[in-house]
Amino acid sequence: MSLLLHPSYFPNIANFAAIVQNDICWEVMDNFQKQTFRNRCYICTDLGIHMLTIPIKHLRNSKGKQKYRNVKIDNDYPWQRQHWRTLETAYRTSPFFEFYEDDIAPLYHNTFPSLMDFNLKTIETICKCLQIKMPLARTEVFEVGATDKIDGRALINSKTKLPFQQPPYVQVFGDRNDFIPNLSILDLLFNEGTNTLTYLKNLNLTLTHA
Repeated sequence: MSLLLHPSYFPNIANFAAIVQNDICWEVMDNFQKQTFRNRCYICTDLGIHMLTIPIKHLRNSKGKQKYRNVKIDNDYPWQRQHWRTLETAYRTSPFFEFYEDDIAPLYHNTFPSLMDFNLKTIETICKCLQIKMPLARTEVFEVGATDKIDGRALINSKTKLPFQQPPYVQVFGDRNDFIPNLSILDLLFNEGTNTLTYLKNLNLTLTHA
């Protein structure tokens, strides 16, 4: 049975462990919701946890509702330059930043109109780095309750707390901050590199609570 997930911006470690451990079907027929991982991710800087947010264009007279697949990125704001500079500052000294830099950097040097397409591209890029296949299946209609799939769509909510134990790994600013769990997959990738896939496979997720 496949797992239903929302595409998110460089998914957090729990989401990517779910991707690695399951057959995935992407939910692409839902409405966009604020304060979710659809347009944000969290990384670690010298000051601790830091949020990166992608600005989006809001439709007039939409009463706040628009389909996720129709959401456009507001590229009038130089968010890509800002995000990439922040990532460089945070992870330049990490063990594997230079190893993956050429894979990640193009995402911040090319323009992407669609938020969903960009998010799927970030996931595809990480899959390439991990040398695994990018999940391609997508929903064709929206169902409030998944009938033939495991429903992992709650993982997109930034306030959802998953009951899973994440083994600590060495983070760049571990001498200044306590270990920060469940950051963007980028944090794990830049710090653990070629060990990332094994780490994700060994995480014990309780998806029935998602």
